[in-house]
Amino acid sequence: MFGFGRLAGYEYFGHLENAIASRLWRRGMRFSLEVIPTPPTASVRKRARRVAEKVAWATGHDNDPIYLIGHSLGGLDARLLGSPSVRLDVPEAVTAWRSRLKSVLTINTPHYGTPVAHFFATVSGTRLLYALSLLTVTTLKLGGPSLTIFSSLLAALSRVDDWVGLDIRTLDQITSLAMRFVGNQGRDELNEWLQCIRTDQGGIIQATPEAMDLFNSATEDSPGVRYGCVATASPAPGPMTFVSSLRSPSAVFSTAIYSSLYAFAALPRKPYPSPKLDPSLREKLRAALGAEPSERSNDGIVPLMSMIWGDVVYAGAGDHLDVVGHFADNERPALHTDWLRSGSVFRRQDFSAMTDAIADFLATAMLDDTARGDSRPNPTPVPSA
Repeated sequence: MFGFGRLAGYEYFGHLENAIASRLWRRGMRFSLEVIPTPPTASVRKRARRVAEKVAWATGHDNDPIYLIGHSLGGLDARLLGSPSVRLDVPEAVTAWRSRLKSVLTINTPHYGTPVAHFFATVSGTRLLYALSLLTVTTLKLGGPSLTIFSSLLAALSRVDDWVGLDIRTLDQITSLAMRFVGNQGRDELNEWLQCIRTDQGGIIQATPEAMDLFNSATEDSPGVRYGCVATASPAPGPMTFVSSLRSPSAVFSTAIYSSLYAFAALPRKPYPSPKLDPSLREKLRAALGAEPSERSNDGIVPLMSMIWGDVVYAGAGDHLDVVGHFADNERPALHTDWLRSGSVFRRQDFSAMTDAIADFLATAMLDDTARGDSRPNPTPVPSA
């Protein structure tokens, strides 16, 4: 919901891309890796069409196997593409590669929906999503929070919790300030990206629990495709979360946003279904989180229980942006930027453990394919935005 491919010279999935690539190289795997940007909040069907087109372009006419990875809504794009019954209304040549799809790995994906989508689908929620997306781009681009933008935003609000009522004038003010930081080169592409968020929120509506109930009833898993998932949860906001944020205006703002988003994501999704956890999986989640997993557990955007689909490749304590490499790194603060202050203790060692698990999942699938003689030894993992 906040993600992109490359904007204003910044690679959103750069940390994840580099970590997966280096681990596959160390395992002796040969591969080609592509990051596919998609319309940020468009419908899953529209986004899946974009992925299909990009994969067809990237793989050409070869016979190599294909492995999809999707973060957040990107996981739904990948699942839809893997479904034998999907109808995208594109030329057959665009989806011919689907017969070579071997695995789908989803990372913090709302398979059973997220209550946050209900709020983001409102007028106020859409404006907040726009502001969050803009602040994410500029913060990552600058390598840290822009105090000018945050201070101006806070000055426009009478109270910290007034961000829920952001108006058009305030958004225009934030946009104008942000454009000063991205420079002329990235201004047009950033404007185009933000316009997509303003005009097309189909994917947000489809991420509601009600819509995902229909999605799951109509979208089949392919018998020949391995499915795996990464699932994390961040800590519930508490008094210490706010105390630790008092050192800067941007930290106060970020903590207030996270606390409200966490509260939305923790709302009950009943009567819509969640996966049934067998005792071994429940114990795995309990050990990974250091606490009993519950319906309220979430990463600030997606409920933990909603992330389970296929094999649980990795489970741990982290927020929605931690898992793509945007976490606090006290040892190398210039390398990773954490602007969503969740109080998560997700660090480099956790990111390393997660990407090790992802690489193991991919390498196992690749070796299995080679052993069966399904392909030449030149597999192609393709992360979806």
